[in-house]
Amino acid sequence: MLTRPVLRSALTALALVLGVLFAPGVGVISGATEANAVTKLTHSQATSRFSSSGITWSSSGGCSNRNVSTCTSFDQLNLTSAQGAQTLKSATGCGLNITGGTETGHASGTYSHWNGYKLDFSKTTCLTNYVKSAFTYIGVRGDGAPQYRSGSGNVYADEGNHWDVTYYNCGGC
Repeated sequence: MLTRPVLRSALTALALVLGVLFAPGVGVISGATEANAVTKLTHSQATSRFSSSGITWSSSGGCSNRNVSTCTSFDQLNLTSAQGAQTLKSATGCGLNITGGTETGHASGTYSHWNGYKLDFSKTTCLTNYVKSAFTYIGVRGDGAPQYRSGSGNVYADEGNHWDVTYYNCGGC
């Protein structure tokens, strides 16, 4: 039989171990955190998704090489970004054409094109009317681009000749 001081020490040690195991993002039993739950797609996987949803894409360079700024690449695109584009297409009914993906040449940062969080869409009246009527205006970005936030938290920036969209999630897919 354990004495009180020994039992107290054993329970304290057990509590510490369980605390580590169940701490968010730390233990082996914890769920995936946003930062480590990102699933990356190949260019082929992304284009298959887009084609199946009726989303088109174009490239000023007519290519898909991620390391060439005039290409439009989806290599290393986050799955949630692709799903977000599919959700947008479904919700708007607009024709969507992607003009920018994960290729080099865009601004850097955690939530960047290169890291798979952003897509650029051709600006159309249909898409612009939808974004401005369905989403909340949240002010201008540092570069002066007006921004709108969807109900799911994704951000649409009007960069003049296209929409720059940051997908933090799949948009309610």
